[in-house]
Formats: sequence, C-alpha cells, structure tokens
Amino acid sequence: MAQRKSLKNDACPMARSLDIVGDQWSLLIIRDAFDGMKRFGEFQQSLGVAKNILADRLKNLVHEGVLDLAPASDGSLYQEYVLTAKGKGLFPVVVGLRHWGEAHLYAKGEPHSVLVERESGKPVPKIALRMRDGQALTPEDTFVKKLPAKKAAAH
Repeated sequence: MAQRKSLKNDACPMARSLDIVGDQWSLLIIRDAFDGMKRFGEFQQSLGVAKNILADRLKNLVHEGVLDLAPASDGSLYQEYVLTAKGKGLFPVVVGLRHWGEAHLYAKGEPHSVLVERESGKPVPKIALRMRDGQALTPEDTFVKKLPAKKAAAH
C-alpha cells in the first residue's frame, strides 16, 4: 500500500489538521475520549476496529499531542489515554460534525443520540458562526486569503 503524502507543512490549516485527525478512526477515538473512555479495551469495544489499526491511531494521537498516556486512575498497572488541551480544542469540531450529521443524515423523527448539557440535561444548542457585528456568518461572507505561490528554484 502506498504511503500517503504528509500535509504537516502545508500552508492550509485545514490540511494540517486533517493530517492528524482526518480519518474516521481518529475522530471516533476522540469522540469516545470526550465520552470518558480512557483504555485501549474500551476504545476497541466501542469502535470494533482491528487492534492494530487502533494501536496505530492511538500512537499517532499521542505523538501529535492530542492524547496523553497517564497512569491508570484506579491504581492498576495499566495506562490510560487522556485528552490534552490540544485534544480538548477539538470539541467544537466534534460538536460541529455531530450537528451537521443530525441536520443532514437522519430522516425526520429518526432517533439518534443527543449531546446534552450535563447540568441541565438539555440539548446543546447548534453551533452558530457570527460576524464581528453579531450577524450570522455564511460561506458567502468569507474567503480564504491564501499565501502567494512559491516560485520554483532556478537551476
């Protein structure tokens, strides 16, 4: 199988982000970590992913600083995976994907899990992007200011 091209040095922040969390297993691991899962076996049981793939994704997420390995909270010899500040920074991404899925991937009235506020038990409001003046921000209101193209070195 061909090795995929690294996007670690890409000028696009989205490309760099996807280089780390752009496959389904990584995002589902992060989702499960937000749900309180910490051990390899918990992730494996939840996802049903092959152990070698799970081990690879967890190793990469630790290497990239999204997860950290910590001694088990129960005092056993096991280690647990915990979200770092960098990993917790993905919360709006996970919530945004959830909201998009709720809006576009379910039939009206079709049951699905719901993200709720722990204290009130009420559903988390939809993420809403706003302009500086508070108005709703749409794709038509934005553009990406790209870096100038690099010129090829003369030989």
